[in-house]
Amino acid sequence: MNKKVISRRRFLKRASGITAGAIAFPYIVASSALGNAGSVAASNRIVMGCIGVGGQGTGNMRGFLGKAGVRVVAVCDVIESRRQKAKGIVDRRYGDKGCATYNDFREVLARGDIDAVVIVTQDHWHAVIAVAAARAGKDMYCEKPLGVSVAESQAIVRTMRRYGRVFQTGTQQRSDRKFRFACELARNGYLGKIHTVKVAAPGPEYKRTYNKPTTEEQIPAGLDYDMYVGPSPMKPYNGGRLAWPDWYLIWDYCAGFSVNWGVHHLDIANWGCPAVADESFELECRGSHRDDGLTDNINDWQAEFNYASGLRMSFSNTGNPNKQGCQFEGDKGWVHVNRGGIWAEPVSLLKVKIKPDEVNLHESVNHHADFIKSVRSRRDPVSPVESGHKASYLGLITDIAARVKRKIKWDPGKEVFLNDLEANRFLSRPMRSPWHL
Repeated sequence: MNKKVISRRRFLKRASGITAGAIAFPYIVASSALGNAGSVAASNRIVMGCIGVGGQGTGNMRGFLGKAGVRVVAVCDVIESRRQKAKGIVDRRYGDKGCATYNDFREVLARGDIDAVVIVTQDHWHAVIAVAAARAGKDMYCEKPLGVSVAESQAIVRTMRRYGRVFQTGTQQRSDRKFRFACELARNGYLGKIHTVKVAAPGPEYKRTYNKPTTEEQIPAGLDYDMYVGPSPMKPYNGGRLAWPDWYLIWDYCAGFSVNWGVHHLDIANWGCPAVADESFELECRGSHRDDGLTDNINDWQAEFNYASGLRMSFSNTGNPNKQGCQFEGDKGWVHVNRGGIWAEPVSLLKVKIKPDEVNLHESVNHHADFIKSVRSRRDPVSPVESGHKASYLGLITDIAARVKRKIKWDPGKEVFLNDLEANRFLSRPMRSPWHL
């Protein structure tokens, strides 16, 4: 069985959107997936590349290095020191020098031997890379959120399904038993009829270089700044644009803590009470945005979602009560869950055993292993693309509501605001040429 072969140069141009034919990207099946040329079939071996190997990216890479039947063969980052460090980790693991390094993600996607990629870049790159990876025939583990706009997130969903790719969102709380159990309590009626969902996430409370001078600085050796900027607007280089968590607070690269961190608990809210994303609602958000050095993202927020059915969801950067996480409240009791634990009233709810004939949510005890299992089975993982999309847009439209400073109405079927041109303009962002979806 032969696959269509394209030149490396032609592939790079197509993946960046330079050619008019970028939408019709060829479907490339990795040779290792077919068991050709002496390679191991995908049922036994999955060949992976890692795109973005900073702190979180290296952590994800290590998660896959220890998995049986997986081989990491490439690492990619716009910072040379990062990719060299990652290569060292991989090579020491395998006892050889076989891990290749790349500055440009398109070179990773052009490799026919790679079955899957891990995408852990800044948020403004997620959609461009994920869409290109799907068109290149790669499965992917992609960090949350699914882009910096609703339109980017929608593009990822469409492309994954069109090309039949496995997509695991990096919302790892779904692979934690206590989060799954809290959602099963809510889904199976143990709390009674759910009337309120409370979600709280951390605001921008970290302190590093927020007050860093905004003057232009010399681009350090080993950094491809143009590639870092990618589809976002080109701005003079300043080290604060790359520093974590500063880039969380810069609109060009991220939609802020309400999205990048909020997506975790919004995802649990949707897992335990699907109506929060499936039913139409009115949304109002009180919030302010930063104007501090390079940072200009949302600083604090208090959002209220009100549904026609009477359901209510609150989402804020303050606790509920004074705790982050997700709380489901029904007419028979409540359950609150976060990374620190799970609480309920009545306490007896914590001893419930979910029966086989009840709603048993996808069980995963390891997010990376669950992805590998799904690549082999071709079934959705615990955090499929649609769940990542819904959690992402719930955070994204919270920010939009704070910007327009009034009540807005959301249509979940069409994924637009009803009769609101101003709010709908925020659903997409322009991309710097030559990048586009």
